[in-house]
Amino acid sequence: MAADTAVAFEPRKTPVQARATVTVGAICEATIQVLLSHGADRLTTTRVADRAGVSVGTLYQYYPNKRSLLFAVFEDHMDKVSQAVEVACADACHKPMPEMIRRVVEAFVDVKMQRADISIALYKVAPDVGGPALVKRTGQRLRKAIEAMLLTAPDLKLSPDRFAIDMMLSAMSGAMRSALEAGASPAMFRKVREHLVLLCQSYMAAATTGDD
Repeated sequence: MAADTAVAFEPRKTPVQARATVTVGAICEATIQVLLSHGADRLTTTRVADRAGVSVGTLYQYYPNKRSLLFAVFEDHMDKVSQAVEVACADACHKPMPEMIRRVVEAFVDVKMQRADISIALYKVAPDVGGPALVKRTGQRLRKAIEAMLLTAPDLKLSPDRFAIDMMLSAMSGAMRSALEAGASPAMFRKVREHLVLLCQSYMAAATTGDD
């Protein structure tokens, strides 16, 4: 059911030529700008097209309605999060596990903070635009990358527990959402990152090395 929900919001067509890719990029950026300046309730395809400098007809070639626009922005945001964590996992292969976890947590926090305003805005619209399905898809992607990384850890004693990885991801996501929605200062975000590293390192050590 979740997968079907995501498919329902996907674009009508995928850009192939470079010019089309630029157009779609402009439409997505315009959607973000209108979302931040007017809010989801006042976001319309006409406003987005005007901001992007394209006709409404051109916009409709790719996005049939407002929800598909917001879905595209949310999907792009989640893809950036996934890519950041995947790169961190690849770079951390064969490192000691505490270092692995530190890099993953810091990559996750940093990418969410790059556009904190977008993260906050998307939390509000996610339930209405296929967000839960995208979150599930992203979680599976992150779990796969983290599991592959952990298998290379020289200090690993137990096979990576997928449930433990999901719990770690939930802790990271929940802490970041709380901090973002509370309007935390840069200093507070640094503290959140520092404590998330400690929390996840301790938890994963107990879950994957057999330490009591």
